[in-house]
Amino acid sequence: MSERTEQPFLYVVVCAAGVAAGVGELIAAAQARGWEVGVIATPVAMNGFFDTAGVEARTGRPVRSAWRTPADPRPFPPPDAVVVAPATFNTVNKWAAGIADTLALGTLCEAVGLGVPISVLPCVAGALATHPAYGDSLTRLSGMGVRFGDPYTGDPGPDGGRPAFPWERALDLLRADGADGRRNG
Repeated sequence: MSERTEQPFLYVVVCAAGVAAGVGELIAAAQARGWEVGVIATPVAMNGFFDTAGVEARTGRPVRSAWRTPADPRPFPPPDAVVVAPATFNTVNKWAAGIADTLALGTLCEAVGLGVPISVLPCVAGALATHPAYGDSLTRLSGMGVRFGDPYTGDPGPDGGRPAFPWERALDLLRADGADGRRNG
């Protein structure tokens, strides 16, 4: 089993959305706030959605996407908090339904059961966000204590440019839940 670290440990779950390329911003901000970080990615996100080598260099740990065997040691200690960013339509709906068919989803389902603080930054196209299942999933997960940032569609703003993805908002949501990257004690 992976040993407990001196700093609180944050799991960052990365889904397959174009903005995932910027996940290094979230990792840097989390580390600046006192978190040690481990990244778990959906299998599709591992297919070029972000720089896995860069993330591994920044965190000093492998990016996880596949289940380990029972004989393998745990590469991360238990999480003190979890951030899901970007969170896709598929991941949000499967998670709310309790489907744990990937390491990322299994980790999220387990974190809810353990009462670990979780914040989510949805990245869902407007047309998908209107699907009734998505609204039901947000309601269900919110009822489980999951905190959500404002939806991000990536649609151009009034000036024609795309707004920046609000990476640090995920950390602010954790702070609102009492998890801020500093250990008490």
